[in-house]
Amino acid sequence: MNSRKTRLVLASVAVAAIFGYKAMHSKPDPNATTSARQAGPVEALKPVLFGKIAFTPCSLSSPMSKDTLDAQCARFEVPEDRSQPQGRKIQLNIAWLAPSGSGEKLPDPVFFIAGGPGQSAVETYPGLDPVFREVRKQRNVILIDQRGTGQSNLLSCALEDDASDDADSSPAAAQAQAAKCAAALASKADLRFYTTTAAVADLDAVRAALGVAQVNLVGISYGTRVAQQYAMRHPAQTRSIVLDSVVPNTLGLGNIFARNLDDALTLQFALCSKDPVCKGKLGDPRAELDTLLTTLRAAPVTVAYRDATKGEPKQGTLTADAVAGLVRMYAYMPLASGLLPKLIHEANAGHYEGLMALTKMMRGEMKDAMAMGMQMSVTCSEDADSMVARPEDAGTVLGNAMPESMAAMCKVWPKGSVPADFHHALATNVPALLMEGEFDPVTPPRYGQEVVKSLPNGRLFVLKGQGHNVIGAGCMPKLFAQFIEKADAKALDGRCLDTLGYAYPFTNFNGAEP
Repeated sequence: MNSRKTRLVLASVAVAAIFGYKAMHSKPDPNATTSARQAGPVEALKPVLFGKIAFTPCSLSSPMSKDTLDAQCARFEVPEDRSQPQGRKIQLNIAWLAPSGSGEKLPDPVFFIAGGPGQSAVETYPGLDPVFREVRKQRNVILIDQRGTGQSNLLSCALEDDASDDADSSPAAAQAQAAKCAAALASKADLRFYTTTAAVADLDAVRAALGVAQVNLVGISYGTRVAQQYAMRHPAQTRSIVLDSVVPNTLGLGNIFARNLDDALTLQFALCSKDPVCKGKLGDPRAELDTLLTTLRAAPVTVAYRDATKGEPKQGTLTADAVAGLVRMYAYMPLASGLLPKLIHEANAGHYEGLMALTKMMRGEMKDAMAMGMQMSVTCSEDADSMVARPEDAGTVLGNAMPESMAAMCKVWPKGSVPADFHHALATNVPALLMEGEFDPVTPPRYGQEVVKSLPNGRLFVLKGQGHNVIGAGCMPKLFAQFIEKADAKALDGRCLDTLGYAYPFTNFNGAEP
């Protein structure tokens, strides 16, 4: 997939935690995870059995964390197609972090489920480890690269460098690139069997092989869909679920992005438009953004800029699509998005170099962030019917380009089957802790409010001023640990979250006004 627009569509469709957890600014290093970083010579490694799975020492690292983590790693074989158990096999990549405390070790481990779809749990986790510090004192943490991600038969199509800013961006071009990607992956995978349902079966197979009766599931963004599906299929094996930035089971993901982004921008930009000093210096950020997009749609601008990663002078073309993609990604993180009103205002004054440098940096870093083949298998199998253009989205920042291109790509992508009740709401007595960010541009608080209605032992926290992926914000790690300990969300004292504040927009490049 080498079309510029195709890449933007594929990257933007992700509801990934990866963008919310500050990984947007670093590329994953595929050589810096799990068994590729084994501790010491192979002959010195001593396997350790956890249930029936033999683990060997390894070291986990991530661009999101400066430290490495000592862990145990293993491969676990599952059939690609469970109806053909003698057919092709997938080697699931698993990492195990043993309890770090000296006290009682509890039998029910925590399974962390990454977002995307298309993100590696093993590569993502090290940046989240501080959030799990208290939980890890008593419980094992298990990381499984979902089939098609990380080192579990990665389904990723090579994307060429973004050499042309005027590449064909039509749905037909996107469809052709999707067909090319599917053909390239056909020799290593039957793309019909890389769905959420298949991943849920893998999770339970790992649980059974570990010999544990129950697990605690922690899902972020798309991972909340996996967690809900697991709890629906295996309620007796689910001790608790933690859902961060919730994707309702009932939701089709095809056309949610445009409206949700505009709603989040309204809230975020209001911090400036309601402040006399900020508005006086930067104007109305939404009006300024609309002006900029109109200008660039009429005539993209050639910009001389300095490469944000290498510091080298370069030249490129700034387009409306590129700015829309940048705005969407930065909206995941209100702290980072505080810079956008200033950059947009500068661009309207003819100074485009700041926006240009950021859009180029974002594209380069997002290129390797998701397993796009796996993402297509999930979304096309589970959400294709919802990929429709809507007249009411025509005037939004993203418009209808995303669902139109995704619908075109899904027409040629192999699709798997899903259970008849796949899109039914999760209704269970399993204890559940839900959390949403007030400013989340992809899974807004109303999604959590919808899901918690059918969870009698569930509780939702909406975190003030936060974006996507909020488990690490403020005192949320403490509340998370207390929930895992007691499995009682309603007993949590959430008043500590009242100290969360807002990240006010920059009025100059030194920051916000005092």
